[in-house]
Amino acid sequence: MSSAAIGLTAGAGPVLRLRRSTAHLRALVRRGLLQIKADPNSLFDVVLAPVIYTVLFVYVFGGAISSSRAEYVQYVMPGLMAMVAINVAMTAGVGVNSDFSTGMMDRFRTLPISRFSVLAAQVLVEAGRMAVTMAVLLGMGFALGLRVPGGALGLAGAAGLTMLFGMALLWVSVLLGLTLNSPQAVQGIGMVAVLPLQFGSSIFAPTGTMPGWLRAFTDVNPLSNLADACRALVNGEGAVAAPALTTVAWAAGIALVVAPLAAVRFGRGDR
Repeated sequence: MSSAAIGLTAGAGPVLRLRRSTAHLRALVRRGLLQIKADPNSLFDVVLAPVIYTVLFVYVFGGAISSSRAEYVQYVMPGLMAMVAINVAMTAGVGVNSDFSTGMMDRFRTLPISRFSVLAAQVLVEAGRMAVTMAVLLGMGFALGLRVPGGALGLAGAAGLTMLFGMALLWVSVLLGLTLNSPQAVQGIGMVAVLPLQFGSSIFAPTGTMPGWLRAFTDVNPLSNLADACRALVNGEGAVAAPALTTVAWAAGIALVVAPLAAVRFGRGDR
């Protein structure tokens, strides 16, 4: 056999594995979408939550935080993009954990499929739910008078940055789902972890009036960087590069650390 033929034979393994993993991923994503189709009630949270949050923060807190409700809409809506995406991300672990109670995850482990594709499919399906909640939120924002001086590219950049960070946090939620013993525990730990990040940030109000110790926390809080970057992109003013790059760095760091940990945890089969 020639050296070229040997090279082709050696390279066929990784190529074939990649094709198989891609096929497994497509099938598992389709399974997740069919589950949503069979149970449309599972979309209630992603549709209703952004409506509730928008009305709550604009009409209940907006007048107290800002003298102009229109100005507050411009301030808070980009921040709420980060908030609703993170809330959706934290629900992924509940679904993963529930699949253990039904025996589905044990079934996946016995099948000749890529272990990583099982988790990646869960992340992609939840990313789709995240996109739906973002669309509903922006629709509410436009109904309340949200303007986009940054143009379509600015809005797309803000949505893309939020989705990127949200997908990184999806891996954290998946890892929690693989580690904890019940869906209730996953939901409880997720809420405890997310609430300080959301309210200890610049999502809802400027940080200038906060005490020094809290402002120091908000400065390193990745949600503050995400909210500031989205605000600058949507409103077409303010620094974009620094908070956007910091957000991308956080997202990459989280995904690169947590995704392999989740894959190892799933592959060990000790859950």
